[in-house]
Amino acid sequence: MLARLASMALMAIIVASLLFVPAVVGFALLIRVLGFSPEPFATFGGAVHPVVGLCAWWLAAFVGACAYAAFTFPWDVQAFPFRKR
Repeated sequence: MLARLASMALMAIIVASLLFVPAVVGFALLIRVLGFSPEPFATFGGAVHPVVGLCAWWLAAFVGACAYAAFTFPWDVQAFPFRKR
């Protein structure tokens, strides 16, 4: 069971990472087009450093990806095809 949870978490990490970069770039471009600076969104209004803010936003994306992975993960499969037996 723990191996399946680890596999689900890995799937969520991959999904969150693959979707995070394009989403952030698209959001930043949209905010720029509307005439605002994207920095307050990344830093939560200047409360945290931009790197910490981006990590927090990635963590929010990871939580959403965990929910996605939990619903799409093949829990009933007895043997994973990518593992050695």
